[in-house]
Amino acid sequence: MAPVPTLTLNDGRAIPQIGFGCWQLSDAQAPDIVGRALKAGYRLIDTAAIYGNEAGVGRAVREAGVPREEIVLTTKLWNDRQGRDETRKAFDESLKRLGVDYVDLYLIHWPCPRQRLFVETWKAMIALRESGRVKSIGVSNFTPENLAVLIGETGVTPAVNQIELHPHFQRKAPRADDSRLGIVTESWSPLGQGKELNDPAIVAIAQAHGRTPAQVVLRWHVQLGCVAIPKTARPERIVENISVFDFSLSEAEMARIAGLDRPDGRIGPDPATFC
Repeated sequence: MAPVPTLTLNDGRAIPQIGFGCWQLSDAQAPDIVGRALKAGYRLIDTAAIYGNEAGVGRAVREAGVPREEIVLTTKLWNDRQGRDETRKAFDESLKRLGVDYVDLYLIHWPCPRQRLFVETWKAMIALRESGRVKSIGVSNFTPENLAVLIGETGVTPAVNQIELHPHFQRKAPRADDSRLGIVTESWSPLGQGKELNDPAIVAIAQAHGRTPAQVVLRWHVQLGCVAIPKTARPERIVENISVFDFSLSEAEMARIAGLDRPDGRIGPDPATFC
């Protein structure tokens, strides 16, 4: 298997371009499934407090036989814990459930703009990073408008912005804004929760390369310069999803996928109105 390339964050740390997403994994499943992912070569593991599986994910990280310093472990702060004091408490709870001394990447899960707390929350996360218990801090589902407020109020730019991104919802404007600010864009639901895999254009490109549709879509994310965190509980797919670094898509194929973008392609909530 070809090695997984990394991107350099704006704080100097590195993040692999393909990681393992833990959404919808139960806490009981997580030790085995995440352990398999680590043994298959994944070094970026993405969970969140709301997923309810931090304990199982942490057990996998501790027991997989992979040096802790090689793993980029991500978790996220849920919406009802925003605010200075709640952020600190929630982080302590996540760290305890994970059973580790530090988290590599801590994200604000959603901006929840109507709460008017994400700037205060971000200041608390800056303090957590300064304490050394978090190595990098970032956000998830932040719009360019949210980022402008966050950076303008604190002077600290997130290392990562994790957003919904897949061929039918390509987020060109947010990606361009992230790039302008030096923020790495990380794609959640990179396979469109499976909806992308039957698209005739993607199927045709996969057949031309002797690859699966999922591999083509993940390779597309890589060539965009993004990080992708596919989730699967199937052992064969765990290996398949990380095996995308020994082929490439042509400019014509990238352009063909670019043509799949749709204004109504969103699957998840709209960050402008969610919570």
